[in-house]
Amino acid sequence: MTRFIFITGGVVSSLGKGLASAALGACLQARGFKVRLRKLDPYLNVDPGTMSPYQHGEVYVTDDGAETDLDLGHYERFTGVASRKSDNITTGRIYSDVIARERRGDYLGATVQVIPHVTNAIKEFVKSDLTDEDFCLCEIGGTVGDIESLPFLEAIRQLANELGRERTMFVHLTLLPYIPTAGELKTKPTQHSVKELLSVGIQPDLLMCRSDREIPEGERKKIALFCNVAPQAVIPALDVDSIYQVPISYHAEGLDEQVCRHFRIESTQPDLSRWTNIVERVRQPEGEVTIAVVGKYISLLDSYKSLAEALTHGGIANNVRVRLNWIDSQIFEREDAVLHLEPCHGILVPGGFGERGASGKIEAVKFARERQVPYFGICFGMQMAVIEACRNLVGLKGANSTEFGPCEHPVVGLMTEWVKGNMLEKRAANGELGGTLRLGAYDCMLKKGSRVADIYGSDMISERHRHRFEVNMDYRPQLEKAGLSFSGLSPDGVLPEIVEIPDHPWFVGVQFHPELKSKPFDPHPLFTSFIKAAVRQSRLV
Repeated sequence: MTRFIFITGGVVSSLGKGLASAALGACLQARGFKVRLRKLDPYLNVDPGTMSPYQHGEVYVTDDGAETDLDLGHYERFTGVASRKSDNITTGRIYSDVIARERRGDYLGATVQVIPHVTNAIKEFVKSDLTDEDFCLCEIGGTVGDIESLPFLEAIRQLANELGRERTMFVHLTLLPYIPTAGELKTKPTQHSVKELLSVGIQPDLLMCRSDREIPEGERKKIALFCNVAPQAVIPALDVDSIYQVPISYHAEGLDEQVCRHFRIESTQPDLSRWTNIVERVRQPEGEVTIAVVGKYISLLDSYKSLAEALTHGGIANNVRVRLNWIDSQIFEREDAVLHLEPCHGILVPGGFGERGASGKIEAVKFARERQVPYFGICFGMQMAVIEACRNLVGLKGANSTEFGPCEHPVVGLMTEWVKGNMLEKRAANGELGGTLRLGAYDCMLKKGSRVADIYGSDMISERHRHRFEVNMDYRPQLEKAGLSFSGLSPDGVLPEIVEIPDHPWFVGVQFHPELKSKPFDPHPLFTSFIKAAVRQSRLV
């Protein structure tokens, strides 16, 4: 019998509902419970796949090929439970489904309305694709009071009535702002947020209060009194120096204990030792390396959330602190790359779309290759590495990607069909953008004796993809003769997945996104190896 915990947010956005949900899931998991986490997003996009990273941060991709909210990355990193397409829903998907049903005549001539048709569709989603999970944690995106959130709030209100309070719980995350001139924390925004929630028929069972300082006992009692919750159900959610401290802090404040008390569950104390070990490694590293991340969306670092965390995980594995030097690739179009890259111990070029900043990324690749600095190219970063090699090692000055327009040597181009499992997948050059990339988990064969085969300790791997253009295999003979090895291919040998330079200290480009599978307690082997190479580089500088 699955119990449902609904996490809402109030006062302002960006309070950290995703991290709070992930940390609660980790605490319950540490008590021996099986958990699943879901995100209900109120925006009208069917998924975030066509959104600019500046709008909504990174797009997190699941094994089954869903483009989802970045919070699902937090869920996976904290619990290790692989997310699925059924773990993220949007208003756009709900309305698409409802309208499709109406067109088929499924509603038998009824007037289709938000209540009950839209709310029923939301409830179906919340309860779907669950087996033996003890808890399903559902985060409601946005802020209470937003017009677009209302159908979701109404749906979870109905669910609480239908399932009974013994199977449902409402957790509300709010802000306690500190007013310096008054010298005190203010509880009124939290009171108003709970009042807003009550206006739609939801009484929170537990409050998580974000604050940058300790919350006095008197303030907690005041919040409990005005918000109609027990004093012990007012949980301080204080700022911490590492996100991996969050499960430890929430447990210390009694969060998971209050959840168990609400559901009348007897449970053993959680074993949070792995989180304690991770935090100790983060706080007390034995060294430090600097990695240059040469990207195009660096004005919003949430665009690279999983990447930044994966690099941190690589540091944890090597017991070093990883300092990230975020560099806008366009700067290399007007300044010498040496000025910015020489102090760094490793260079990483991440994924991206479009021509803007591409020439700067190619300059970063050239610097890493010529100066023997560890280089890690991910997705677009692999493609730029191949183009750089074609131009400067093979001598094809007209080498480029057809993503940017017609070119003399289409080293990177649109792949219109490929095999996945037993299915032939096809794409049209002028087709829709949404959901038409090579998405999700694909197998990859590794070349025996290659660097990546040694890193993975295997000849066959599975990694997640999100891209539309592929490296053109017609140029493989020339590139391999020049020293760039194709060390990873699709099982049918058609799609290039990994390139490397064997006689370089560490030069690897991958078409997939390894950062999506990295976890603090299980760092991805490529990031572990890359940071290890950066540590060696730091001793040479």
